[in-house]
Amino acid sequence: MTRPTITEIRPHIRDYAELTSLEVELAKERGSLLILPVGACEQHGDGLPLGTDNIRADHVARAVVDELTDGDQGQAGNAFVLPSIDYGVSPHHRFLPGTINVGPQLFIDLVTSIATQLADAGFDRLLVITGHGGNLAALGVVQQSLLATHPEFVFAYAPISALAAKSTAELPRTEVSGHCGESETSQMLAIDADLVDTKRLRPGATRLDDLEPRARLSRTKSPSTAVTFDRYAANGVLGDPRTATAAAGEDILGEVVSELVSYCQELQRL
Repeated sequence: MTRPTITEIRPHIRDYAELTSLEVELAKERGSLLILPVGACEQHGDGLPLGTDNIRADHVARAVVDELTDGDQGQAGNAFVLPSIDYGVSPHHRFLPGTINVGPQLFIDLVTSIATQLADAGFDRLLVITGHGGNLAALGVVQQSLLATHPEFVFAYAPISALAAKSTAELPRTEVSGHCGESETSQMLAIDADLVDTKRLRPGATRLDDLEPRARLSRTKSPSTAVTFDRYAANGVLGDPRTATAAAGEDILGEVVSELVSYCQELQRL
């Protein structure tokens, strides 16, 4: 039996999982870009949800696809958001409540399997957006593995907050800042303030001089070492989230989306 063919993908579809099999075939023919949001299920202090990293990654991925589809140079059906991976590499958060760590090898295997199957099926480019910095080393391993097995497949990955250098620099940040701090909390307030328990927001580690020696040494970017986050602060927070605002979060997310859209447009021209 000959399978039918189609010439259009329904214009409202943004999610890969909402495509039909016929639409997937057309998406491959068009060289559609796929975007995979990844995050973590881990402690985010006393005021942010465990899924903060997933929520931010998914929000950014959808905003990027919307812009690539509906923007000035956009075209329906040229980019789709894959189902997200909502667990990540989080051993450094495992001593604080709520964390579910899948470990680096399992994460590497899962992302590699997804990317390999997409490549073997005929897709040729994938962007992974991670809301969790702990996934970056594992994503680097995936990238190198795919170069060995699928060198023509374009595998790119990017963190979220690091892409907003300008907006983040304008925040009133403490000397020690990062996880659950001013930037992440601002982003969550901008995405959905109802998910932030603002009355429970408390500062964590804010000054290098307040850290014990090994924790302080881990704040040096290179050479790099690591500690579990309970050694920074009892609540696992880096910075003072009480200064976060939705307006700052909108600026940060806007800069991130803008940077990624520009990059994705280059990917689509390959």
